[in-house]
Amino acid sequence: MTIEEKLKHFQDICMEDARDRSSRMLDDYMKALEKTFEEHKQAERKNADLQVKLETEKLEREINKKLSIEQLDLRREAGHRQDELKDKLFVELKDYLANFMETEEYEKFLERQVHWVKDFAGDEAFTIYMDPSDAERARRISLYMGVAIRISDYSFLGGIRAVIPGRHILIDNSFQTRLEEARHNFKFTVQEAGETGSEAGRSTSSKGGNGGE
Repeated sequence: MTIEEKLKHFQDICMEDARDRSSRMLDDYMKALEKTFEEHKQAERKNADLQVKLETEKLEREINKKLSIEQLDLRREAGHRQDELKDKLFVELKDYLANFMETEEYEKFLERQVHWVKDFAGDEAFTIYMDPSDAERARRISLYMGVAIRISDYSFLGGIRAVIPGRHILIDNSFQTRLEEARHNFKFTVQEAGETGSEAGRSTSSKGGNGGE
């Protein structure tokens, strides 16, 4: 198993564990909200039954309207909770990547990325960019592999970017783009009442190839 595969496997494990924990928290939260909603609905209907027969239809309309508004509020609150859990998850993932960037495996990862770009470009001219925080690594890799590497004017959180002008190709294997794509595609899936378990799905993609991962 390559370093990139180990990285992806470990990242998948972290993501799966975080999703499971987040989903369990969200399930418990939704069950509590549903219980409160049902109790309130039952109380409202009981009060309606005590009203005069001529007022029943009017009361039912008012109750249904109120319940609809409350249900929307519950869904809105659940949506806010999902956003909070997603923020927490991706903060943890960003911290993991920051820790990974302090290891020797990260420099080997960059070397493989550079090697992949060289192979992909073939005889075409190309330019490789690295994050400002990787300036020292870029110098070592440039000398070791005989490739000119530029330092980006702004941070993209690690990884590499490359341009092959002759083919009009941008290769973006930066950690910033990976995180943005993962966050965009990440979704919670909450089970309906009476069903058990929940799952969250996500997918990530990389522009211009997988960079040897």
